[in-house]
Amino acid sequence: MTTIFGKIIRGELPCEKVFENERILAIKDIHPAAPVHLLIMPKKEIKNLQSLRLEDLPLIGEIMQVAQKLAEEFEVEDGYRLLTNNGEEAGQTVFHLHFHLMGGRRLSHL
Repeated sequence: MTTIFGKIIRGELPCEKVFENERILAIKDIHPAAPVHLLIMPKKEIKNLQSLRLEDLPLIGEIMQVAQKLAEEFEVEDGYRLLTNNGEEAGQTVFHLHFHLMGGRRLSHL
């Protein structure tokens, strides 16, 4: 993996982990846009949502379960946003699939 997230997953860069298992890593965003701003990513290198393969779908389901668990842990389960950017036109800057879990305040409409 050549992205910053690949380096974090391999332990080459520091991060504030909030969840980790053999397939998924969740960390605090270093430039939070909300009081709770976490990044949830598969350890498998997948460029973006459009690059998912059929065999990756169980991993996405697991990521959704992790998001639910973290929302409860961080006490935002009644109001949070979970989003991913797909491609440069959508604002993706790190080309390793990841989801932003944001909450802790009223979020503006998109």
